[in-house]
Amino acid sequence: MTPQTPGDPLPGGQRSPAPSQPPGDPLPGADLCRFCGAPLGLTLLDLGELPLANSYLEPAELEHPEPRFPLKPKVCERCWLVQIPELERAETIFSDYAYFASYSDSWLDHCERYSRAAIERFALGPASRVVEAASNDGYLLQYFARAGVPVLGIEPATNVAAAAESKGIPTRRAFFSEALARELQASGLAADLFVGNNVLAHVPDLNDFVRGIYAVLTPEGVATLEFPHLLRLLDEGQFDTIYHEHFSYFSLGTVLRVFAAHGLDLFDVDELPTHGGSLRVYARRARPGLPPEPGAARVADLLERERAAGLEDAAAYRAFAARAREVRDELVVFLRAARSDGASVLGYGAPAKGNTLLCWSKVGPDLLPFTVDRSPHKQGRFLPGSRIPVRSPDDLLAARPDYVLILPWNLRDEIVGQMRAVGGWGGRFVVAVPQLEVLEPPA
Repeated sequence: MTPQTPGDPLPGGQRSPAPSQPPGDPLPGADLCRFCGAPLGLTLLDLGELPLANSYLEPAELEHPEPRFPLKPKVCERCWLVQIPELERAETIFSDYAYFASYSDSWLDHCERYSRAAIERFALGPASRVVEAASNDGYLLQYFARAGVPVLGIEPATNVAAAAESKGIPTRRAFFSEALARELQASGLAADLFVGNNVLAHVPDLNDFVRGIYAVLTPEGVATLEFPHLLRLLDEGQFDTIYHEHFSYFSLGTVLRVFAAHGLDLFDVDELPTHGGSLRVYARRARPGLPPEPGAARVADLLERERAAGLEDAAAYRAFAARAREVRDELVVFLRAARSDGASVLGYGAPAKGNTLLCWSKVGPDLLPFTVDRSPHKQGRFLPGSRIPVRSPDDLLAARPDYVLILPWNLRDEIVGQMRAVGGWGGRFVVAVPQLEVLEPPA
């Protein structure tokens, strides 16, 4: 079938916005919506000029200034896509990547549970194929492969693609696109299940990517995508989720519009606790006349809750900056008070979101002497902007700080459990988002 063009009716009587130019065509400037082409006039938050959040520094690089780019997400008041322009090419950001997904135990557990559920729900087996965009180090596809389901990863970062291949995961080193999807379809590598976990936000050419999903699916194929939920970001002041490699921030309503514009029917949604509150949406090629899926009620319910929360009203977005500043200021007050009281504070984790938090808060080694991370790919390097050293967790245990600031606050329970030794010397944990909170270690 031919994909819908924007302006066609959407489920529930909505209409997809009519863009000022065809979706996927290059936009002539940074002030037009990457989906619908409307002018962007509403600013969500101005974070100033920050370095790329995953541009960790080697010791020799400390002698040189870092490239910085404006970080100023804007809101499209036609389709309500929150977005930042592509100020640095995706090829530069993702060609050599510091994030390896397999270093989070809770994330691996999340992915293993998803794989089991997907195999059962969609009757996947040896004759099926799972294709994942941004497959990273094989963190997810390994579970399908172990179950005997053929897999193919699409991963542009050479270093993490090599890690996936070392696990036996076939990986195409490329960005997922409509052209690549058509190539896979022609080569007999169409997807019975297409997976995109935390990649939709990283795509500068959103329309091309979604057209690619349509093109790569088998006629009965299903796509699932996970991404942080804009509703939670706004409600909880999660400004640290904003960084340059996140080009877009999505509500369910906006994703529905984008998918429908390219012939995809969004038939179910799950609300997930991951990454501070995410959505998993389920989509397939639109086929008029099919009876509604049971998940359609969940889609309708969440759409109504988003509307009730004001996600289609500029006022909700204008209020966000004040909420974000409250979160930032609480952290700075705490760190300065700890220093004045002679209490020591060290960090745990070196996530991209932590770099936005520290850079906008202007926190450096004077307030946070070092942070630690399980990933050896980050140890021995320095956080961008703040230039805080990244060390091994053993160094934190040896230093015995009074407080441990958990930068990947979405993994707080996992980290507190792993670092329960902190309680042995009377140390406590701290998270800054969605509000400053001091946590007692488990007994």
